Amino acid sequence: MSIREKLLDLKRRLSDRKMYSIVIVAIAAVAMWGFYQYKHAADLRQELDNQYNRAFYDMVGYVNNVEVLLIKSLIANSPEKAAATMQEAWRQANLAQTNLGQLPVSPNVLANTSKFLTQVGDLAYSLNNQNMGGQGLNEEQYKLIEQLHGFSVSLEQSLNDLQTQLSAGRIKWGELAKKGTRLFQKTSENMPNTQFENIDKTFQEYPTLIYDGPFSDHMTQTEPTGLAGEDMDVEQAKQRVMEFFGQDKVMAVEEIGRVDEGHIKTYSYSVKFNNVPEDQTATVDVTQKGGNVLWMLYNRPVGAQEQINVDQAKSLGKRFLEEHGYRDMVDTYYLKEDNTAIINYAYKQGDVIVYPDLIKVKIALDNGEITGFESKGYITNHRERSIPQPKITMEQARALITPRMNVLSSGFAIIPTDYKTEIFTYEFKGKLNDRDFLVYINAENGKEENILLIMDTPNGILTM
Repeated sequence: MSIREKLLDLKRRLSDRKMYSIVIVAIAAVAMWGFYQYKHAADLRQELDNQYNRAFYDMVGYVNNVEVLLIKSLIANSPEKAAATMQEAWRQANLAQTNLGQLPVSPNVLANTSKFLTQVGDLAYSLNNQNMGGQGLNEEQYKLIEQLHGFSVSLEQSLNDLQTQLSAGRIKWGELAKKGTRLFQKTSENMPNTQFENIDKTFQEYPTLIYDGPFSDHMTQTEPTGLAGEDMDVEQAKQRVMEFFGQDKVMAVEEIGRVDEGHIKTYSYSVKFNNVPEDQTATVDVTQKGGNVLWMLYNRPVGAQEQINVDQAKSLGKRFLEEHGYRDMVDTYYLKEDNTAIINYAYKQGDVIVYPDLIKVKIALDNGEITGFESKGYITNHRERSIPQPKITMEQARALITPRMNVLSSGFAIIPTDYKTEIFTYEFKGKLNDRDFLVYINAENGKEENILLIMDTPNGILTM
């Protein structure tokens, strides 16, 4: 082979290799672009799914609220309370409707569900105006509410089933239109066709009550009346921490901070104990005035085996409170989670339960040890009250409750209001349609002050 031929052959090989490299680079670039597009699309799908999930779960919550409010309206016996209940039902139905419209389901699939929510909202708004005018519900309206409540229960069950399937991954949002058709249409195929007056429904923001046990914790935002005693320095408050746990149990107490702002000023401490692993410590806040333990949380793992039941835990919590100077406390509501019981105790003055004076005690069910404590409600509100004599009798108060509810028990209670005041009431516990309720009648003027639905769940007694 001549030199010229060799040079041409080398040029050809270099050219082939260059082309090969170019091809390889091109393939790699296409692959990278494809991967980027795939990932981008996957991220978009995930973001969209998250939006759908939020809208759906919010809608389920609003539908649940509608169901509770509808049955509450059957309990309400005064136009004022019925008006407030229906007003909130209208608001919740509107919120459910808004979230329903965000789901990737065709309008014809959602027609019956949307129709139901619209009818609930319209009825609630119409009856709210009627009740605000001082007119109570008639028998026909009660029957309509009962009918709508039945549909709300059916819708709630269907949505909960759908939620379970979505959470388990058995249904994807892309399949919802097809599978959701049967679920939504089955719910309300016999929906009543009642028409209501078309009224300008200007949307308003209404306050949301956050219930703590049966009552809201807004009462803890006031100037505390339960703080007594002298101002304490860091060392004096530290001594109170040791007394709270028992000096023989405490290895060391270390100050870790302080709060000098707000209604309740505190010192914060970390506590180590004898004969336990070093990482199992407690955190405690003590009030600067009076040296009261505001809250405590003991960080230790709780065994899975339940050795004591909730009733035993209630007795242990009450004894703990008595040993620490909190007398005349009665257990009211509780919640079980992670093999612990969080029990609410309210102060009882004479024969009157004073719900604002609240203490929470967290008890480990593996051995009955106190692992949490919170006295904010008690510290904020506790005092000896001048409780008036009721101006209406128990029998008169009982007569003000709807005959639809079967009253099981009654007593006196002081409950907080939204306006940082308190009301002396009769507390009636009863049943309607196999649901448990608490109804509060003002002991001085007979006004129906509050209605609460009691939820007796495997994890505790809650209220709505």
